[in-house]
Amino acid sequence: MKDSYEIRIERTVDLAERSDNVNGRILLFYARLLMFQYSVFNELKASARTELGALADYFPRLLELVEKRGPEVLAGYARENFAEPESRIEVLQNCWAGMAFDETRRFFGRALVQPYSEYLASRGAPDTLASTGTCPFCGAKPVTAVLRGEGDGGKRSLICSLCATEWQFRRIKCPNCGEEDREKLPIFLVEDPDYIRIEACDACQTYIKCVDVTKNGKAIPAVDELAAVSLAVWAHEKGYARLETNALGM
Repeated sequence: MKDSYEIRIERTVDLAERSDNVNGRILLFYARLLMFQYSVFNELKASARTELGALADYFPRLLELVEKRGPEVLAGYARENFAEPESRIEVLQNCWAGMAFDETRRFFGRALVQPYSEYLASRGAPDTLASTGTCPFCGAKPVTAVLRGEGDGGKRSLICSLCATEWQFRRIKCPNCGEEDREKLPIFLVEDPDYIRIEACDACQTYIKCVDVTKNGKAIPAVDELAAVSLAVWAHEKGYARLETNALGM
């Protein structure tokens, strides 16, 4: 049986092959990042190491990936900012603590903290019925929402941006500010892709993408939302800020 990383990698490659040149390159880089993260996850699991400092051992491989396969903006940033071990430890600690910093720098922290967080979550038992706006396991914000079939309708869940935990969340409620007035929670749909929508909040001016797997059973929420770049552009043009960016800072 395929595990979560294998499923995500296959879906990313599939979407890349069916995308235009720009989106295709973005998705292929994400596929390579997932492969790297999968190796980190497996090595952490095999060694049973749980200390955050263990991630520093993988930083050289991350830098090599970015140098060879990543966009120049990331490669150039890495050369200028991560030559010293201290700078690598700092970005890992800041990312784990949830500190805010620019998306380029944050990429390097999340690239390693994500598989680390997933590994820790796999050792525990997150409360998937918590119905909180942040992850019940690690406290991070959700990267996407998902609708799964339940009876005659759909059950809404949120997926963590760090540890990938999925937990239930009310459909008519903003995960950022808790707004429950339906009139202040507009939903925006498009024809392509018709299974991904924008769920916005006029109270706090944020939005989250929601992947409806009842419309597309092949969709992998954390991957498909990343591929829907045009929706993010549209939402920002309407004045909404994303609740939480994905692994590529988009």
